[in-house]
Amino acid sequence: MTIKETQEEIIDEFSMFDDWMQRYEYIIELGKNLPLIQEAYKTEDNIIKGCQSKVWLKGEQNDDKIVFTADSDAILTKGIIAILIRVFSNQKASDILNADMDFIDEIGLKEHLSPTRANGLVSMIKNIKMYALAFDAKK
Repeated sequence: MTIKETQEEIIDEFSMFDDWMQRYEYIIELGKNLPLIQEAYKTEDNIIKGCQSKVWLKGEQNDDKIVFTADSDAILTKGIIAILIRVFSNQKASDILNADMDFIDEIGLKEHLSPTRANGLVSMIKNIKMYALAFDAKK
């Protein structure tokens, strides 16, 4: 599935909910199904700077695609990183770098987060793109 197709799927899923309380519950549920980072990778090097909560992110190259794992010490943040991993994991570095991020606005995520969580979201995206940039440069 392409990044755009996954984003469209997420937009459709979010449109099924009537209010933001239901969407928050759904985000939390997504976090419970997050492919967790190994404990060995829960290091200072893998912490995303700029997040209110602790968020660890690890990207590994698997053939020509990047596979991401993550974890967070906060349930909502874990759900947010789960959405991003669903979109960007198992994708080519060049596709990640060229990805449109409009789906975040379309589901209304950024406007329904506190300013510190919204900054954390931006930091998560930046870190994912930095992994893609690093793997793309290795080619």
